[in-house]
Amino acid sequence: MRYVDSKIVFSEIPDEITLAINISNCPIHCRHCHSKYLWADIGTLLTINEINRLLVRNSGITCICFMGGDSDVNYLNNLAKAIKTSVDYDKFPIKLAWYSGQDSIDTMIDLAYWDYIKIGPYIQSKGPLNNPNTNQRLYRIDKLKNKWELTDITNKFWKHED
Repeated sequence: MRYVDSKIVFSEIPDEITLAINISNCPIHCRHCHSKYLWADIGTLLTINEINRLLVRNSGITCICFMGGDSDVNYLNNLAKAIKTSVDYDKFPIKLAWYSGQDSIDTMIDLAYWDYIKIGPYIQSKGPLNNPNTNQRLYRIDKLKNKWELTDITNKFWKHED
């Protein structure tokens, strides 16, 4: 699995300072995709060593969000597991998020290693996450009594009238 670029963002995961990592080789090919350059299999190999390098270079982040990765769910699960089990959490207390373009949560995703997951392809007529009509959903993943609970937090993107 490869990534093309990364940048610190404040709007992808509510209440988090997020390092968004754009993963290439996207198989979804949304009709009005704003990142068509990610359809090709290009970029730098995404390994735990590369993640550690990005963490050192981007100190102060609270979350890593993988933008894509639908082409290899197992690889992304294994990378998430490696991050959660090998990163020094006293130094880097990192949450993990995944923006998937799938219509539903892939049954191969191991929720044990994720804190957030967004699902849904971009459909221009429905708009992005900040549009109340969006088909996309962002879930916070919580462990409750030996099971995973997904809480839809998509409405955190919507402007609320006072």
